[in-house]
Amino acid sequence: MDKTQLLLGLAVALFALGLLGVIIRRNVLVMLMCLELMLNGVILSLVAFAQQTASSVGAVLVFLIFVVATAEIALAIPIVLLLVRDKRTLDLGAYSDLKG
Repeated sequence: MDKTQLLLGLAVALFALGLLGVIIRRNVLVMLMCLELMLNGVILSLVAFAQQTASSVGAVLVFLIFVVATAEIALAIPIVLLLVRDKRTLDLGAYSDLKG
C-alpha cells in the first residue's frame, strides 16, 4: 500500500467516525465536534489527492474549507450558547419547539 491509500483510509475512518457521532450523540456541542471531524476527513482526502497529483488546486480548496469551517464555528457556538442559556440543556430533543 502506498502513502495515498493510507491517507485515504484514514480520511474515510475520520469521516465515518464523525458521521457515527452525529447520528448517535444527542449533545449539540458533541455533534458540532463530530461535524468538524467529518470536515477534517474531507480535508485529509483533498490533501492526499493534491499530493498525489502534485497540484496546488487541492491546497487552495483546503484553505477555502478551513475558512468556511471557521465561519461555521464562529456562528454556531454563539447560537448554541444562546439556546443553552434559554433551555438550560445541551440535549437536542429540548429544541424541538424551534421547528418552523
